[in-house]
Amino acid sequence: MAELTFKGSNYLKQKLILATISGKAIKITDIRSNNGGLQEFEINLIRLIDKLTDGSKIKLHATELEYVPGILLGGKIEHQCCVDKSIGFYLDVLIAFGPFCKHPIEANLKGVTNSPDSPSVDHYRTSAFNIMKRFVIEDDSFELKVFKRGMKPLGGGEILFKIKPVMKLRTLQLENSGMVKRIRGIVYSCKVSPTFANRTVEAAKGTMLNFLPDVYIHTDQNKGKLSGLSPGFGVNLSAETTENVIYAAEVVSNVQGTLPEDIGKECANKLLDEIYRGGCCDSTFQWIMILYMALSPKNVSKAVIGPLSQYSIKFLQLLKEFLGITFKLDTYEEEADEDETDDNMRSPKVVLACVGVGYSNLARRVL
Repeated sequence: MAELTFKGSNYLKQKLILATISGKAIKITDIRSNNGGLQEFEINLIRLIDKLTDGSKIKLHATELEYVPGILLGGKIEHQCCVDKSIGFYLDVLIAFGPFCKHPIEANLKGVTNSPDSPSVDHYRTSAFNIMKRFVIEDDSFELKVFKRGMKPLGGGEILFKIKPVMKLRTLQLENSGMVKRIRGIVYSCKVSPTFANRTVEAAKGTMLNFLPDVYIHTDQNKGKLSGLSPGFGVNLSAETTENVIYAAEVVSNVQGTLPEDIGKECANKLLDEIYRGGCCDSTFQWIMILYMALSPKNVSKAVIGPLSQYSIKFLQLLKEFLGITFKLDTYEEEADEDETDDNMRSPKVVLACVGVGYSNLARRVL
């Protein structure tokens, strides 16, 4: 089997995901050759992938990785995630593999549930799941339960993530994002005063009420064993449109010198920025829509998204390398409203179109 070779540590997770899905072996060299080689969270991610597959061959060196993927197995697993990254970093793998595993995934993950450097479990539950529902047939195909919240640096959180396999995905046609009709949110706190959550709610709600009246933000105040091992708080806001498109934003604080009012306002402004970017998914999970479109049946899939993130651009390049699929990108032309006189009032959007590779769940046939 011919293997693909790469250099450096950038986008390591993307390469491992696409290598497993495509069945192509990879070799990555010069991984932080002057800065310690593979990090603990990357080795931890490779261990998770090994648990989800059968027959994978992995060779690890200080600055080098060789990976020959096996079949996607799934099943019931428990995994202690590295606290350097949040659980969301590892959920990407489960979301990418889940629909194509031999058995349903039932993963008990422990670690940091909410962190500034990766999307939180709340962000996945509101925004990522909304995208996934458009590609699978059954509405109950996935579920995420938070048993304990865990903040950095020590974590202590625990979740249960379930996802059922499918034979194939659906083709997507999604060009109208609709108008925002309501705002929902959650403010969570661990080992801090309840006033932190209440002040954050008031600040975030006060900002969003300037734009529409249907705003509801609830609190999740955790104490004792349910609050993990470190103090902290944060807020996740989501905006739902008339076409069931969801934009989400989040800000997490580790308490030190941070005012709850600043956290609430910052998150509200980040959500407004996501709404301004527009499209039919938020910028954080563009890659999920791109991946599922690429793996869909051999028909034309089309979707409008906001400006491509750097992460999405690299993902498109790697998809061509691993699966040989090329997306057609066009600028989305939309009619201006009567009260819009400035062309700069709208964010430039992109029309993504591709013919899916017709990826089917081969593991389900190996019974």
